[in-house]
Amino acid sequence: MAQENTFKLTYATMFNPPEELHTHFAQAMDDLKSKLGQDIPMVIGGEERFTEAKYHEYSPINTDIHLASFQKGGTQDAEDAIAAARQAFPMWSRMNWDERVYLMRKTADIIGQRLFEIGAVVTLEVGKNRMEALGDVAETADLIRYACAQMEASRGYRAPMGKDPLVGYDATNMSILKPYGVWVVISPFNFPAALTGGPSGAALTAGNTLVIKPASVTTWTTALLVDCMRQAGIPDGVVNFVSGPGSTVGKTLVESKDVDGMTFTGSFDVGMGIYRSFAQGDYVRPTILELGGKNPTIVSKNADIEDAAVGIVRSAFGLQGQKCSACSRIFVEEPVYEKLAERVVALTEKLNVGDPVERDTYMGPVIAKDSYEDFQAFCAELKDAGTILTGGEIMTEGEFAKGYFCQPTVVADVPLDHRLWKHEMFLPITMIHPVKDLQEAMALANDVNYGLTAGFYGTEEEVGWFFDNIEAGVVYANRPQGSTTGAWPGFQPFGGWKGSGASGKNAGGLYYLPLYLHEQSQTYIRRA
Repeated sequence: MAQENTFKLTYATMFNPPEELHTHFAQAMDDLKSKLGQDIPMVIGGEERFTEAKYHEYSPINTDIHLASFQKGGTQDAEDAIAAARQAFPMWSRMNWDERVYLMRKTADIIGQRLFEIGAVVTLEVGKNRMEALGDVAETADLIRYACAQMEASRGYRAPMGKDPLVGYDATNMSILKPYGVWVVISPFNFPAALTGGPSGAALTAGNTLVIKPASVTTWTTALLVDCMRQAGIPDGVVNFVSGPGSTVGKTLVESKDVDGMTFTGSFDVGMGIYRSFAQGDYVRPTILELGGKNPTIVSKNADIEDAAVGIVRSAFGLQGQKCSACSRIFVEEPVYEKLAERVVALTEKLNVGDPVERDTYMGPVIAKDSYEDFQAFCAELKDAGTILTGGEIMTEGEFAKGYFCQPTVVADVPLDHRLWKHEMFLPITMIHPVKDLQEAMALANDVNYGLTAGFYGTEEEVGWFFDNIEAGVVYANRPQGSTTGAWPGFQPFGGWKGSGASGKNAGGLYYLPLYLHEQSQTYIRRA
């Protein structure tokens, strides 16, 4: 990336990129459009595998655009992938940790070199605008680099312990963290690069071998990441990539007793189902889950209203609200409620909804027909319960006719006992409500099963109170770059509390990599 010396791309900096990012993205998109319709294989044990049955990806921007075809794998493919990972584990796990770090850093560098190519795929496949797409890919490389840095800083997680006070003997005690074995990563559609590459990079850096299964609507991005890993020289069988239905491939991976650990990112209901199924093994195995959010922003009467409105709109409608960190609930102290609501509506109405390939587009389409239909159903329900301040309609005219485009929607006057205050819609819909004081706002903010992200705008003293009382894993104060979104590895470790996460340790942070390792205490006694 030629811009790396002067510009660091993150979700906080993406709003003012250098011109060359647009130039390179446009070139990559032109190249990509000439390569649509490929038949892309699975990779098992280092071999490319094709199946007779296929499934086809079409762009949510225009469902006439055939992006690529993929293998509709089955039970045997999943079992073969697990077996290949098992066979490769002794070699990979016993490799010196610094050799693995070298290969993973090389992988991250290759992802960085292919930033625009992969970013263009993310835009066509997910419907992300170009800066969100490039951010997804850049974050992937940084997540892998961060895992490498943590392994390096810990010197491979080998630490001497105290000596036993033995007369006539010399005791050597060591704490060693070792990989579990075969690890499965099941990734979601909304961050197909970062939420595949991040956990995969941690698992591999730790010395586990891998089976990756992506979401069926965003398989292409994952296939490119696997290609980067192979290009970096990661040995055959260490990384295996399977595609196909969750009902067969996913079910086999989750129910296999030959899998030693699993990372899943997705909805609460699916994640809890996986958690319960995975628990049916012969013993407890590590399960890392990130399961969504219902993320609040609290606005004090002392807040900077412009910063609050900008941050809320960016977090509510970035990636069409399809982020587990999206701001979907806004609680505002009554003296500034009208002013904030008016400003949020005004900024929302300025958002450019359209083809995310285009430079000036902020919001692209939602991911699929079922999300498009859910948007219509939720808006009808909210219209009956409250007041739609702006939005609330699908977009079907002209360029929108063959895609899944929805208006960004702000809703007020919904009773606090309405179910959608607590249900994750995962769409460009946010709800706003006045509160009499910050204590009421905090009680409402915490009164959900989720605890992923949260935002606050107010005075320095109020910020301290907010941090002390909010029940969430990633919290921001007075941040116009995004009230609840925009975490970056090494800056804001990302993970949730309560129903939003299983581990209590956040990705891209100090304590995440050890989740992919278990401890062995080694004692060796010599006669003095």
